[in-house]
Amino acid sequence: ELDREIHAAARDKIEKHGIRLVSVGVKDVILPGDMKEILNRVVEAEKVAQANLIKRREETAATRSLLNTARLMDENPTLMRLKELETLEKVTEKVDKLTVFGGLEGVLKDVVRIQAQGP
Repeated sequence: ELDREIHAAARDKIEKHGIRLVSVGVKDVILPGDMKEILNRVVEAEKVAQANLIKRREETAATRSLLNTARLMDENPTLMRLKELETLEKVTEKVDKLTVFGGLEGVLKDVVRIQAQGP
């Protein structure tokens, strides 16, 4: 676009001298220090905005996934039980000592009580 503007502005002046201007091209633009700094800030702000957009999309996808998982677990008590046992396994990997009252069977049965759904 800059090339076209320069071409249009210079063409008429040059053609008065009998010279035909075929093309114009800008190869290197040197900006004053303030302009360079402002341009760098603009570029940085655009990158931050793009990163925030990507982050929000990922958060939305993660929330949808959690909602789908919650629905599945709500509809299927066995799946909920498996998830609790998986969580219990993760917890026990991170603790040095675990005191269980009522025995291990009590923990496994009382973490979740699965009830048959009535008609």
